[in-house]
Amino acid sequence: MAQTDLSAVGLEDLLAREWVTANGIGGYASSSLAGLHTRKYHGLLVGSMLPPHRRMVLLSRVEESFYFAGGQYCLSSNEYPGTIHPRGHEFLRAFNHDPFPRWAYQGDGWTIEKSLRLLHGRNTVVICYTLLGGQDSVDLELRPLFALRGIHELAYQWNGKLTADPRGRRQYRIAATARTPEVFFAHDGEFDSQPYWYLNTIYRRESERGYGGLEDLWSPGVIRSKLNPGQSLHLVCSADPIDFDSAVIYAERQYNSPGSYIATPPVTDPTLASLMRAADAFVVSDQQQSPAIVSTYPWPSPAVRPALSTITGLLLIPGKFEQAKQLIQLTFDQVRNGQAPSDYPEDGSPPLYKAADTSLWLIHAAGEYLRYSGDDKTVVEKWLTPALDILSIYSKGTDLGIVVDAAGLLVSKTPGLGTSWMDAQINQWVVTPRQGKPVELSALWYNALNTVAAWCQLRGDAATAADLLARARTTKTGFNAIFWNESAGCCFDVVDDLGRDPSIRPNQLLALALPFPVLAQELHQPVLDSVRQHLLTPVGVRTLAPSDPAYQGHYGGNVIARDRAYHNGTAYPSLLGWYIRGLMRTLGRTEASIAIVYQLLKPSLDRIIETGQLCELFDGNAPHAPGGAIASARAVGEVLRCYVEELLGIHAKTGNPTPTESPSPRVPQTA
Repeated sequence: MAQTDLSAVGLEDLLAREWVTANGIGGYASSSLAGLHTRKYHGLLVGSMLPPHRRMVLLSRVEESFYFAGGQYCLSSNEYPGTIHPRGHEFLRAFNHDPFPRWAYQGDGWTIEKSLRLLHGRNTVVICYTLLGGQDSVDLELRPLFALRGIHELAYQWNGKLTADPRGRRQYRIAATARTPEVFFAHDGEFDSQPYWYLNTIYRRESERGYGGLEDLWSPGVIRSKLNPGQSLHLVCSADPIDFDSAVIYAERQYNSPGSYIATPPVTDPTLASLMRAADAFVVSDQQQSPAIVSTYPWPSPAVRPALSTITGLLLIPGKFEQAKQLIQLTFDQVRNGQAPSDYPEDGSPPLYKAADTSLWLIHAAGEYLRYSGDDKTVVEKWLTPALDILSIYSKGTDLGIVVDAAGLLVSKTPGLGTSWMDAQINQWVVTPRQGKPVELSALWYNALNTVAAWCQLRGDAATAADLLARARTTKTGFNAIFWNESAGCCFDVVDDLGRDPSIRPNQLLALALPFPVLAQELHQPVLDSVRQHLLTPVGVRTLAPSDPAYQGHYGGNVIARDRAYHNGTAYPSLLGWYIRGLMRTLGRTEASIAIVYQLLKPSLDRIIETGQLCELFDGNAPHAPGGAIASARAVGEVLRCYVEELLGIHAKTGNPTPTESPSPRVPQTA
């Protein structure tokens, strides 16, 4: 993968571009391309202390400088009140994220490469500095700066005693205190103990978001080493005791050996390779080695909806069938009163149940697993019965006001709680109230009825399959009669007892993008036309049409301003997946449709190729500034799926069983 040339990029652009790399258990490292932290969530080792939860910023950053030809040069960059100091970004020439983050700094007579590698499955980072160019040596100095606090907190100078105690040759332990965890670091230089606090580091993004953005960081001292051309200095930091030599060797081998944990696609397509590596960052394991999906970096811990809705791109296309099966099974095991969990709290406490659609996404994910793996046995023997239970409980009614009405449409009514994916909420204020019958909920319900009917036919249970298909026909008839907005040429977003919400939103795309589309075929093109006219942007699909009085075109400011915009105008790259699937289903696979898909995906692909990840959202208004989380599982998963299935035309070999009125499960005739 070609590196990104940064020689002519200004500081503001460098700060707007962020990188993140993960360790497979919920921990990560992240910053701006300049190495200047703009968020309190940035850090060179953010450990997951109860994998994949309880994340803490351990090693925040490193002050990097060296002496050469009688002068001092700095590689690091930091922001303090009124100034940027030092200004190492001025020597930054290139960045490459593949297969791990690397930076090239260059001046007159010298070139230094910096690399960062997290050890997979461990809260450990290995940072390496190598003198590449020139004929003379340099005297390198590193000052590690520690935060030692939770990711949502800030550190301040205090009177507690922090010390770096030797634990052997060039290895040190920072003992735990009442407020800070135990941390270890090691190196192959010479250490001079000089403990003191660096005060008033500014995190500009936090201030912009209405939070505190000033932090103090503690340094135990300085590490020195004379580097001749070709020589390297290593710094290892960990939440656990360090075997220095083993850590350095493991860091090198995990990316270079045939058994590398990093996903490597069985193709030579460099774009696909970048997509696969980006997707791999979200797949983590807990303490029992059970799989989970981190929904975004750096904020939430694993969440259910993003994992299930993008399981095709994150796990199935990369061939991780066993992890997909375990994830689906674990979610079925946690179903309560017909409801799958919605979220897993950061502190590792029991899951929350706040979503009306996660159980239906669970059935969809199981259907996708069958489509890719062909594992009829698991689906029929382990998942069919709990899936039937979900459908039965939903039909009769359960928590969150979930029930199926006489028209076969799914209702969810819970005062003071958003139960759809548009769930932004501030205290008791539900920012995007969608109580009643959200359009995508009935689309998912229809898809689930058909999916489970096909499984029943695989088991030879024709009677149950026939009943589910009859209910699906009722849902389809009711949906097209109630949700179609003839005057607007698209679907109503929500239908309730008080009327129909004509807001033009992307949720209707699920009615034509799911494996079993509930929307009548002749209405697909008008919906696509409406979305293209009102919602489509070069970077994603808006959550609300700009003509709507509630539209917010900029995502920024304090939490109230951001949440007001979160689902009321911001553009999500993940929603391109729904649009593109509906588009290809309507247009068919032709040279013209493939060209359209490529143009739709190109901005997202370019960002992933440059920084290794794709952010959560963009402003609805031009120039569509990036916002939200640095990296989004839904965005990467859907772009990967679209790239493989829709652009390359590579689909699952097994296909998906399709329910019919006859015992044959694979005749393409749906309810």
